[in-house]
Amino acid sequence: MPRTAAPLRTSPIPRVADSDRRRTSASVVLRSVLEHGPVARSTIARLTGLSPASVTEYCARFAELGLIRESAMLRRSKGVGRPHLPVDLDDSRFVVGSVHVAVPHTTVALLDLRGRVVARQEVKHEGTEPAQVLARAADGLEALLDAAAGARPLGVGFAAGGWVERDSGTVVEHPLLGWRDVPVRELLGAHTGLPVHVDGHARALVNAERLFGGARGSRSVLHLFAGNVVDAAFATNDEVHHGPRSQAGTITHLPVPGGTEPCDCGRVGCLQAELSERTLCRRARAAGIVDGMNPMRVVGAAAAGDPVAVRLLLERSRRVGRAVGLLLDVLNPERVVVTEIGIMHREDCLGALREEVGSGRAATVTPIGFPDSVLAVAGGAVALDVLYRDPLAASPEAI
Repeated sequence: MPRTAAPLRTSPIPRVADSDRRRTSASVVLRSVLEHGPVARSTIARLTGLSPASVTEYCARFAELGLIRESAMLRRSKGVGRPHLPVDLDDSRFVVGSVHVAVPHTTVALLDLRGRVVARQEVKHEGTEPAQVLARAADGLEALLDAAAGARPLGVGFAAGGWVERDSGTVVEHPLLGWRDVPVRELLGAHTGLPVHVDGHARALVNAERLFGGARGSRSVLHLFAGNVVDAAFATNDEVHHGPRSQAGTITHLPVPGGTEPCDCGRVGCLQAELSERTLCRRARAAGIVDGMNPMRVVGAAAAGDPVAVRLLLERSRRVGRAVGLLLDVLNPERVVVTEIGIMHREDCLGALREEVGSGRAATVTPIGFPDSVLAVAGGAVALDVLYRDPLAASPEAI
């Protein structure tokens, strides 16, 4: 059943130059509250370089919208004078919906304004026909919202692997699902009645790390996602690169040195063929470690002491390390974030990856900061990124 997004009012549209300036200023103010709150308005002015009057104006507007609130604790300045009443993010009112479509299942979730998962559910695929998958995802979201008493939805973020075009809200191509030119924004919006924002999951997780994780303040970030789909994203100066039609980060057929896995394209050693979780699970089944297609069972077997499972995970992490080394040579980012089950759950896998990268650059490589909620965070981060980039446009029409 369609829902109504939280009715947040908007200001009249100013001139373009003024609008851009206000949008940027509003963004840095709200992100300062997110990062430093509870924080005094005078501190925000110092951090952002904006005038105290401007900061006070933005904070008043955010309070009106319900995005921030005054903290109950007074904070006294170092000098004489009245104590400051700091402001903090109000994470008690609003949520964003999250939909992440993976190969075996869809993850639906609710996230608060700090990017924390409030509720989530996995919806197993009963077939991968797009309209059916998205309808079931919308039903799952509705159930979560019904159970979250008082939570008001601002919108829905959708993320998936493959070629996802942000501007049109379309999954252009996802070979493993058999999707092509799927109008996700249109279909999911019709089911939920909420604004829907769409992006690839590698880019979505860069934004999550930038807002809520360890990449805050980094001038350039590379993210490598190694699941069933393998892709990458690159951000500089707080902007994730999309490229024409959002094709940036398509690294499926990047050759991996020493790779032996045959690829559907006819070559051997392509990145996705080597690193896919499907490949890991096939090798684990061949070794008699697990059955099925759940890579966490390989992690569980390794944790129980199975030496073959440990070897398979270490080998995969080393291959990921070679891929990271290639991308580091090309892009030279300040920070590298990797989403891969081995390094998220085992220190020896992280060590193997860093060894492949090389000691001079190993310290720049870290696992994703949301190891237990990667897919839920990916979808929600798409909508939260929109909010934090343009918080004054927080309305049913804009987020």
